[in-house]
Amino acid sequence: MPLTEDGIYDVALRLIEVHGVEALTMRKLATALDANPMSLYHHVPNKEAVLRGAAGRVGSRFGAQGPEGLPWQDRLRQMFLDFRELALEHPKLMTYCLVRAEYIQPDDSFWLDLTDVLASAGLPVEEIPRVAATLCATLTGLLISELTGVVQQWATLPSAPGSDACLAPTRPELDAMVHFALDAAVAGVETTRPEYPSEPEP
Repeated sequence: MPLTEDGIYDVALRLIEVHGVEALTMRKLATALDANPMSLYHHVPNKEAVLRGAAGRVGSRFGAQGPEGLPWQDRLRQMFLDFRELALEHPKLMTYCLVRAEYIQPDDSFWLDLTDVLASAGLPVEEIPRVAATLCATLTGLLISELTGVVQQWATLPSAPGSDACLAPTRPELDAMVHFALDAAVAGVETTRPEYPSEPEP
């Protein structure tokens, strides 16, 4: 079967999720493809290009617009839940990408959808980039913590000195934690909207 960029990215994704990003080499990729290592360079110049292509393959599956007429609050929740499901399918690649700023681009579908959601929420145009960046940092930080097991470890810590440690959270409990964070994110956006009632001065 002839080599193609899509075929290279698909096999790279499989290797990454089994062995990790750092273990991926062009030689190992060529072996998995049953191809001469030099032939890969006719399609991709280096490992970094392979990683970007593999990330693009995953990202191309992201579509967060949702049904027409969905309230912005539900769109915000759903777009992150969709993104989380993709990340849980490809945890090693997504962890690698999320912690590297060079993978964050202004034409990413996640960023475009997020800024569109905030615009539909009625935020002033000049506020949207700051609020979007804050939401990205907060929610992807939670996602990275989940992918790496950090939030699961935190959730086992005792609530007070001398109390017993908790059991590691189950998937439904992790889901509930994510929804709690999303509720907080929605509430935060609400306070940024111009029509949000301010506290009366004493």
